[in-house]
Amino acid sequence: MQRHANRSIVWIMEALTGWLGGFYMPMKAAHATVTFFWIAGLFMLPRYLAYQAQEAPGSEQDRKWAERTGKLRTIILTPSLVAVWLLGLMVATSYGMAGAGWIHTKIALAVLLSGYHGWMVGVSRKMATGARPLSEKSLRRWNEVPALATILFVFLAILKPF
Repeated sequence: MQRHANRSIVWIMEALTGWLGGFYMPMKAAHATVTFFWIAGLFMLPRYLAYQAQEAPGSEQDRKWAERTGKLRTIILTPSLVAVWLLGLMVATSYGMAGAGWIHTKIALAVLLSGYHGWMVGVSRKMATGARPLSEKSLRRWNEVPALATILFVFLAILKPF
């Protein structure tokens, strides 16, 4: 009888955690953590670029800001973007949430934010060459995108409205 009860508990746990099994919750926690890193980097990048836009192209300070943004991209933004997608897709497919409307919306939002990420990286690369494709004021406005995305991600993940 005890053996049957243990199998039932295992079946229930697998049903609740999907193909990741006991790794589901650690993977979900890792996904949330790297999402924080990614969003933090996305907050920093346009801010750094706004500061760089104040400097004369080719100046010592301009080069320092270009170096800082390069490190931000290499050390924080790109690795966390990759990890967010890998872990997020693992968690979503493991739990069988792929059919839920809120997860489709969350994935669509992540696609849009990934596009924003790529666009801002492109802007930073242009600025590193001395170009100024956006004004300081415009960069400060674009700095609000990660905040809006964060609000939507949190509400979708916690409320699961549809």
